Amino acid sequence: MNKMELSVAPLHKNPEYLMDCCRLINDEWKRSDTARLHSLQASCDQLPTSLILLQNQTLVGHLKLTPIPRIQEACFVESVVIDKNFRGKGYGTILMKNAEEYCKKNLRLNTIYLSTKGQEYFYNKLGYTECLPISIYGSCIPNSIAPKQKTETHQNDNFIKGVPLPPPLPVNKTAIVSATKTFMKKQI
Repeated sequence: MNKMELSVAPLHKNPEYLMDCCRLINDEWKRSDTARLHSLQASCDQLPTSLILLQNQTLVGHLKLTPIPRIQEACFVESVVIDKNFRGKGYGTILMKNAEEYCKKNLRLNTIYLSTKGQEYFYNKLGYTECLPISIYGSCIPNSIAPKQKTETHQNDNFIKGVPLPPPLPVNKTAIVSATKTFMKKQI
C-alpha cells in the first residue's frame, strides 16, 4: 500500500463518488438508495460531513461525522466502512486518523464519540475508550437529572370494554445481547 496513492476528502466536494459511496455503505447496512443518497447529500463543510478514502481515484472507505446537539465541541462518527476487498490492510486506521485530524483542524472539535458492535479492539488501538451511551438526536437530559414524571394508573387502563390487553411479547435474550452497542470516545 503506497500512502502517496491515498487521499481523504469530503464527499460534498467530490459528488462524483455519491453512487459508489451509496453502494459501499449499502453493502454493509441495507437501506434504500433514495434514503442513503439523501443522507449522503447532506454532507457539508460543517456537520454532518461524510469523508471518503480514495486510492487512485477508487473509493476504498467512508465515514460520517455527525453533530451532537448538546455537545458543541464534539461529534459522533458513524457509518465507518472499508470496501471488503481492502479490509485488514490498515485502511480503517488511515481513515480514522485522517478524520480525527479533520475534526481538530477544520471543525475545531476536541472529542469524537462512536458506537460499535464487535470492533472495540480496533477502536481501542486507536485510543478510544469506553464511555456512557450518548444521544445524537436533539438535546436530552440524562436520566439521573431528569425530573420524575408523575404517572397515574387507573383500574380500567388495562382493559378495553372489559377485555384485558394481550400479554407482552416474549423477550429474546440472545437478540438483546447481540444488539448491544459499546459507546466509545477519544479526546483529540
